[in-house]
Amino acid sequence: MDGEAGDIDTPRDRMPDGNVGLRKIIHVDMDAFFASVEQRDHPELRGKPVAVGGSGGRGVVAAASYEARKFGVKSAMPSVTAKRLCPDLIFVRHRFDAYKEASRQIRAIFEHHTPHVEPLSLDEAYLDVTEDKLGIGSATRIANLIRQEIRAKTRLTASAGVSYNKFLAKLASDQNKPDGICVIRPGQGADFVAALPIRRFHGVGPKAEEKMKRLGIETGGDLAAKDIDFLRQHFRSMGDYLFRAARGIDLRPVRAHRVRKSVGGERTFSDDISSGAQLRETLDNIVDIVWSRVENAGHGGDPARGRTVTLKMKFTDFQIMTRAKSVDHWIADKTEFAKLGRALLEEALPLPMPIRLMGLTLSNLDHGDADDTRAKDPGNDSAQLSLL
Repeated sequence: MDGEAGDIDTPRDRMPDGNVGLRKIIHVDMDAFFASVEQRDHPELRGKPVAVGGSGGRGVVAAASYEARKFGVKSAMPSVTAKRLCPDLIFVRHRFDAYKEASRQIRAIFEHHTPHVEPLSLDEAYLDVTEDKLGIGSATRIANLIRQEIRAKTRLTASAGVSYNKFLAKLASDQNKPDGICVIRPGQGADFVAALPIRRFHGVGPKAEEKMKRLGIETGGDLAAKDIDFLRQHFRSMGDYLFRAARGIDLRPVRAHRVRKSVGGERTFSDDISSGAQLRETLDNIVDIVWSRVENAGHGGDPARGRTVTLKMKFTDFQIMTRAKSVDHWIADKTEFAKLGRALLEEALPLPMPIRLMGLTLSNLDHGDADDTRAKDPGNDSAQLSLL
């Protein structure tokens, strides 16, 4: 289950429980992507602890190399904390053009094997290879070929998870990082999940983990022992997701050509923050990353166009505050997007309590219909930023 042997080769029309719909899903996740690009392009940084982000008193780590992670340095961590943990930490400013170029090369490799690619961010994507272009048939073989091609063409490493649904494939891709692969075959999902610490579940941050431990939930197995009413009572809308996840169930398809209702990203902090200076610095980092997604989400080389900016903040008690601003024209560029986001933050300050998460989205999108100049309805389909 946690090595390279074996494959997902059960016929597509049979799920492990006998139901229709078995898929072969690969989740590819680049290893410390931003930091690895910097180490690739600057040989003097190789083998050294590197953080992408600002090094000043208000700086925040956007990404950390594996050498830095050994010291406990994480994304979204204040730079002063990171420097205290790792005195030899080297800070470099982000270069989104370089990251986007590497991402375009990686996307082309994916599409060589399947048209069914659902990007989650610049550095990760789901692939449905149930029927692959080259007729290889083996999802494990395809995942290894993709990793080899990425290394050859970009000089970067990727980890991959292979399974029969998206939830398990994503968990698997993190199992043998960096530069590893993990295969979870039909019938193994529930057992794999049962052995995992609860913090490995996507969406379970430090506060949720703390709450779960108070309730006696430390592993996927502990979670599976709780009934749906218990989970709904204690985790509200998240309860249904936790119930399914604890059983390795996920019926979501890979959505290669979904129409986006919004483009955005959010960041969960390792430590709650409340100071205005740190909030502003974090928002600036999110603006940089989200705008790169806006550019990628457009048509014909042009960025996506939207009219609404929404700021989201989750407090330490898990209550969520959102603030939105709509304008009567397409938001022209990153400068205007940032200005609107900052205005929303300033209106919310001072905050009633510290926050554990911040997000920013552009919505009310134009989807490129030549004869339709009306703004579209805003939505909440923003993909989460995968630098957490």
